[in-house]
Formats: sequence, structure tokens, C-alpha cells
Amino acid sequence: MSANARVNTVTETISRESRNVQYPQKNGKVQWISEIFGQNVFSLNEMSKRLPKPIYSTFLKQIRGNEIIDKTTADAIAHAVKVWAMEHGATHFTHWFQPQTDSTAEKHDSFLTLKSTFRGGYEETTALDTFSGSQLLQSEPDASSFPSGGMRSTFEARGYTVWDTKSPMFLQEGPHGTAILYIPSVFISYNGEALDEKTVLLRSSEILAKTTIELLDLLGPVNEGTTVSYHSHHVHTTLGTEQEYFLIDRGLYSLRPDLKITGRTLFGGLPPRHQQLEDHYFGKIPTRILAAMSECEMELYKLGVPVKTRHNEVAPAQFELAPIFEEAMIAVDHNLLTMDVLHRVAHRHKLKVLFHEKPFKGVNGSGKHCNWSMSTDTGENLLEPTAHPETNYRFLLFLVAILKALADHGGLLRAGIASASNEHRLGAHEAPPGIISAFLGDHLNDVLDSIEQDRPLKKFGSSEFHSVRVGGTVLDLKVATLPNIARDLTDRNRTSPFAFTGNKFEFRAVGSKQSVSFPMTLLNTAVASSLQYINADLKKQMGDKKFASTEDKITIIKKYIKETKKVRFEGDNYSEAWAEEAKKRGLPNISNCPDAFAQLQDKHNSDMLNKLGVFSPGELNSRYHILMEKYAKDIQIEAETLRTMVVQHILPSTFAYRRELAETASLLKSAGSDSSPEANALNALSPIVVGLQKAAAKLEEAVDEFINIEDIDELGKAAHDSLFVRMEETRSYADKLERLVADKHWPFPKYAELFLNI
Repeated sequence: MSANARVNTVTETISRESRNVQYPQKNGKVQWISEIFGQNVFSLNEMSKRLPKPIYSTFLKQIRGNEIIDKTTADAIAHAVKVWAMEHGATHFTHWFQPQTDSTAEKHDSFLTLKSTFRGGYEETTALDTFSGSQLLQSEPDASSFPSGGMRSTFEARGYTVWDTKSPMFLQEGPHGTAILYIPSVFISYNGEALDEKTVLLRSSEILAKTTIELLDLLGPVNEGTTVSYHSHHVHTTLGTEQEYFLIDRGLYSLRPDLKITGRTLFGGLPPRHQQLEDHYFGKIPTRILAAMSECEMELYKLGVPVKTRHNEVAPAQFELAPIFEEAMIAVDHNLLTMDVLHRVAHRHKLKVLFHEKPFKGVNGSGKHCNWSMSTDTGENLLEPTAHPETNYRFLLFLVAILKALADHGGLLRAGIASASNEHRLGAHEAPPGIISAFLGDHLNDVLDSIEQDRPLKKFGSSEFHSVRVGGTVLDLKVATLPNIARDLTDRNRTSPFAFTGNKFEFRAVGSKQSVSFPMTLLNTAVASSLQYINADLKKQMGDKKFASTEDKITIIKKYIKETKKVRFEGDNYSEAWAEEAKKRGLPNISNCPDAFAQLQDKHNSDMLNKLGVFSPGELNSRYHILMEKYAKDIQIEAETLRTMVVQHILPSTFAYRRELAETASLLKSAGSDSSPEANALNALSPIVVGLQKAAAKLEEAVDEFINIEDIDELGKAAHDSLFVRMEETRSYADKLERLVADKHWPFPKYAELFLNI
């Protein structure tokens, strides 16, 4: 790789034209979003039009969990979806699933079938397009080729993908104007163990729904502060995932082996101007980026993904896309689809999307803020405080259940967000630290404190609070032409890993590259476990009563307010003072992945996950091995990539510059001129070059030692304590050389070019 290639590519990006895509038109006018929304989805509405009423009715019972799908129903649905898909140009179908790789997987099969008939003693073959119920229901990928944590060996290859009937099938664009039918699926082994992210998420959702309905039944048909007048028969979690990402020019990306191989820059210094002026956040979206965003949104609308918001993020070249809330099962699928579509559309615009949590050192990284709540089958949000949360005992019981989940299993939730990439971001004064705590806001905190202390709420206009009313106060801006502004009840806390934001919790610590399935699985299960304790205590408190009385509810709420007080924190989560305070409270401060993954094997956590049936002991053990092995391999790949770039590119470029300086100094000296400037520059380089050579050699030794480690626990520890440390040392020298070596000799695009050439 040469400096000329870098300069030429930088120049090319300046003249690169934006891709022009025609937005869907109708009668010469741009179609409304609602007109194209979901047009590539085989929705329940589409299904109802194409299926006989008895078949459709049977399917509705199946997705509610009341019946098992039979062959007749499966065959009818398979035929209907085949006809619909082929009408839209589909030639192939695929079972789309979520292996434990933070991505998706698919194997395409055509609708083609051959039928043989014999005519006059000769065999005649006829081509048919068919799709059977059995083909719809399951397929068979090679289970030994996906992460299994030892549950599957190479000679035990059989695994199954099984259609997730609650997640609608959809079409994706194929080559040459064709399309592919996608069938959302779970992925299990021959023996039925979960090999994917979705199976355990479905299990966790079911146990959470069961324990939630049990509590609602105990509370009775009418609850103070709510409008509920009948029982709920189904409860589901809702989720909205805010996706942050970087976009850079693909030509420049192609000249950075570290970005291509690892997803992040392994060296590189900040330019004079980056994010310190705080002018990129919510700034004007660059034209080329807006074109890519718009095309991405157009595709997502057709796929039924309710994307709502787009904007510049804090760091240069960083952006965000956020959807409307949905049922969590669908929201997870849609987030993975969003990442896939962003990747493909960026490619068309000669851009590269980076989902790594920290692709550039020194500027903000990316997260995936998961806005989580629970809803009944009537659409009522169980985390809605209503106008009087102090007497909305149903809300308060669910609130303390969630706080108990954090108090009892905070370390487990920390394990759910741990990865080699997110480790660079957590606690880096842009993302929450490794201490799991909850932010409730002044008002809810006072509600809980007042119940615990048997005192009235603080009144409106007190010195502590401006208001205790939902909706907060009204702000008068003292400008006649501006309307009064309704201020929210509480401020936001961007430093909190788990913040209450009005009627939901925002789990801010999830990494941008992660599938949200695993952290949501752990959260669902921990809350379900808490609800079991609350339900048991409430039953005991109720005695022979059919429904809990107000006194019963208050007694249980008060008990759990006291038990969970340690996880409530309203201040700056980045501060050292909080780390000290959290230690006093007994909250774990887990700063690295090996320690986080160990939480999966902690008896308190593993017993809970096994008892509720979300993970079998074997599945949980395999999950630990998969996560630890992936972490170690990620760092090993980074280490080997960095060493290669240093030895094959950075050092040779530096040598060329040193030779140029030496030759110039020699010529000047022979001509009788002062050569000290060149000599000084040469002397400044020498100790750094020597330091880089030594650091690269130590890094290579560390890699050689690392690859001989067999024990999985030692492997993870060595990755963190040895490889990562050696990499940081090597990088420090490389970054110094980038600042000193003449620009014309430097082979790799610099941060200034990667940030600005979009």
C-alpha cells in the first residue's frame, strides 16, 4: 500500500457524485410512507386475503399458543406465500436465523422441483415451482459450522431451523430484478438445544408474560390510578432500538486493513478538529449521507420496519436511526434487518457503514439504546406511571420488580453487553460504566422515598422540585411570539446504563454491533425471577383474600423499595465518586469481558436462568464458552493485524522518510549548509522507530504464547492482560510516527480524511 494510493483515493472522493434513486411514485407524485409500508411483508392482513377462513382462524390460534400447527394449515400457508412471493419476483426462499455471531444467517433454496413421468417406456422430466408445508416449517443447516460452545462436533452436524410463526415472512431484493422469500426462524441442534439468539429470547418472553399475568390476576380487575377493568390474557415486552453507526467513504475504507479486518482503527491520531466544538450533533446531514439514509429508509418501509428518526450523532461521520416501538420479538428482527439494509445501501453509495462500538479512538463510540417496557393485549403500557404514580400500585409493583432484577442480577446484565468491541466504549465518558444502576428521576425517587418513610410527597413549588405533576411545569420563555413549553417531569441522565424515561426503561449500555436478543433475554428473565418473588410475597400477605388489598400492595412495595435502594442513582455515573459509592453499596464494577462472562457461571445467576427454563445447564455453559472464545479470537485477530500493518507498512514508510532526511542532510552538509533541522528531525524519529520495533516484537511473542493456550478461562485472561496491553503499547508508538512522518510517505488514510470525505 502506497501513499500515492491514499492521495489518489482522497482526491476521488471529492468528485464522487451522489447516487440518485427514484422514490416510489403514484400518479406522478411521491407516494406516502403509509402507502409503501409493509408492501414486501406477508402480513396477517395479506394472509387473511389469501387463505381460506378456517385455515386463517386456525393459524391465529397457533400464534397465540393455543394450537400446534398441522400439516393442512402449513401446506395452505406455504402455497399462499409461494404464490404471493412469486408474484413479486421471488425465485428462492431461505430460513433466516440468528446464530450466536451477532448477525444473521441464511441458505437459499429455489422453488424449483423436478417431476418425472414415464411415457411409452421413456422417463420425461418436468420442471415445477413448488413449496410445501414441510419446507416452510423447517430446514437443515450444518450445525457444526456455527458457534455451539462444544454442544456440536464436526461429526455431529445436523441442526434445524424452524419457522417462527409470530414473525412475518418478507421479501428481500435479489439479483437481476428477482426477490428472495425470507422465513424468520429459530435454530436448534439435533437434540433440541438452542444454538441461536432467538430461541432463548422467546423462552424468556414466555416466562415473563406468565409471571406478569400472575401478578395482574392477584391485583384484581380494578387498580387505583389506572383504567383497567378486566384481566389481561397476554403480556409482551415492547422494544425500540436506537441504532448508532459511522459512515465513511468506501474507497478510503479499502485502504485501511484494520477497518476491513477488525472493524476499528488500530492506530491513528485525532485531527485538530473533531468533535470538540460540539457542532456535528443534530447538524445538517451531508448530502451524500442523506441520499443513503433516504434509500435505506425506503427499503425498510417496504419491509415493515417503522423507522422514525434520523440525525447526526456526536462524533464526526457518526449518525443514528431510530424506530417506533414494537413487540420485542419483531423489534429484534427489524433491528437486524436495519443493520443489513444499512450495509447494502451504503455499499451502493460508495460508503461503508461501521457498526463497531469504537472504530475511532478519541471520539464518541456507538451504542444501541434499547427502550424496553411491557404491554398488555389491550395495548396498555404497564410502566406508565399515570397522573398519580404514588397511588398507582400496579405500576409501583412492576417498578420495584425491575429494580430488584438489577439489584439481584446486575452482574448478569453486565455480561449481556460484554464484547471485545463494546469494552472500548463502556465507561469512556460517552457511555455508561460497568456498574449497573437505575436512574428514576427526582419525582419517582420521591414517590418511593415517601412510601418508604410514610410521609407525604414533596409539594409543587418546593425548593427541591419544580413540580410533582406528570407533564412537569410550564416554561415561560419571555418571548411573546413563542408558545409556552411543557417541561417533562424529570431531566434525562445520559450517563445512566438503565434510565427510566417516562414510561419505559432505556438500556443504554448495549453495543451498536450486538444483536439485542441476548441482553433482552437476560433482562426479561431477571425481571421474571423478581416477579416470582413478589408474587409469592403478595400471596402470603393476602392470605385467603381473592385479590390484594391496598394495604397488601403497599406492604410489598415498601419491602422491595428498601431491598432495591442500592441500585438507584441519580448522579454522574462517569465520576470516580460513584465508583467508590457503588463499592460501598455492594454493586459490582465489572471493567472487562472475562470478568463479565464469569457472571454466567456464577451460581446465583445460573441457578435462576436454569430454574426458569430459559437456558439448560448445557446451553448456558456453551454460551459462556462461545462468548469467551469469540472475545479472545477478536483480540487475537486485532493483534495480528496490527503487527502486520506495522511491519509491512508503517516501518517501511518511516524508513523511506528517514532515508530522505538522511540524504538531504548529507547533501546540505557537503554543500556547506546547515543540516541541523533535518538531523534533528531524523534524531526525533529514531527512538520512536526503535520503540515501535521492540513493541511489535513483544506483540508477536505474546501472540505466539497466546495461540498455545488451551484453557478457555486462561485464554480470555491472556487476551485482556497480555495481547490488549501489548497492542496499546504498539499503538502509542505508531500514533507518534503518524504525527512526525511526512504526509507524502504515510500509506494509510488518516482520521481527518476518514471523517470529512463523505
